[in-house]
Amino acid sequence: MIIFWIAGSFLSGSLMFSYWLGLLRKKNIKTVGDGNPGALNLWKSSGYKFGVVGILLDFLKGYLPVLFIMGSSYNHGYLIVPLAIAPVAGHAFSPFLKGKGGKAIAVTFGIWSALTGFEVSLAYAVILALMAGVSRMIYKNKPKSTEADGLQVVVGMLLLSVYLYIRMFSAAILLIWLGNFAILVYKHRVEIGKSWKKGYDKGV
Repeated sequence: MIIFWIAGSFLSGSLMFSYWLGLLRKKNIKTVGDGNPGALNLWKSSGYKFGVVGILLDFLKGYLPVLFIMGSSYNHGYLIVPLAIAPVAGHAFSPFLKGKGGKAIAVTFGIWSALTGFEVSLAYAVILALMAGVSRMIYKNKPKSTEADGLQVVVGMLLLSVYLYIRMFSAAILLIWLGNFAILVYKHRVEIGKSWKKGYDKGV
């Protein structure tokens, strides 16, 4: 049964709603912006209404399966770890797009909202908002690069571990964070590499 639920959670995460909504609009969002088949590029290509729907659907495909699991007998111990990570992995490595899925940000908010009653997802949102504010002060009127956005997502998740530690969440929750963090690092590896190179070239 545990394998069945992991597979179901993975399948839920792998449903590429934003990409399919783009196709309904006769737009391939993989050719927009950074080529990510996610809700942000759906927003850019088809407007905010479609973008909001894409974000909501990507959120729910992480939130609903984990919420269901939290109400089952699998919400104790380490069994929750693969069950919670599965939707994020499904989105990031969707078989519907030959393993080249999205960057798993909205679905990340979904699983943490279900796991912690929105507490940790809200904390992550606050961290990202504070980082975005600092970034605006640094860049001022200069356009911000996608590399900076990707780096903020990863660094924000890294900082979230401090919050989890301070709040004394269980070891299972910390393992979920580690799996989630590893996926985000992998999916944003290009942006991280470019940001690192820019910093190195500037002597930072």
